[in-house]
Amino acid sequence: MGTRIELQSKLEELLGSRQVYYQPPETVKMEYPAIVYSKSNIRTASANDTKYSKINRYDVTVISKKPDDPVLDKLLGLQYCSYDRHYKSDNLNHDTFSLYF
Repeated sequence: MGTRIELQSKLEELLGSRQVYYQPPETVKMEYPAIVYSKSNIRTASANDTKYSKINRYDVTVISKKPDDPVLDKLLGLQYCSYDRHYKSDNLNHDTFSLYF
């Protein structure tokens, strides 16, 4: 698995823009489509009283004016990504994913 900076680059590549935000403060004015993500869990594995792996899980939200933004399929193409749900807020479509990276 990679670092958060590598994840940032990958998400920007999939979206095709730099509108990717890691835990943005409320003062940030976003442009759409955008991806917002934050760390939600760390999965660890242990053996012989030693942790030998650590995988970060991120909550990823795609925010778009389009209900079927092409980046949704691109995200689902990532090996450890799963779709959670869709909702509409402020006349924008929000699709949430869980991603281990």
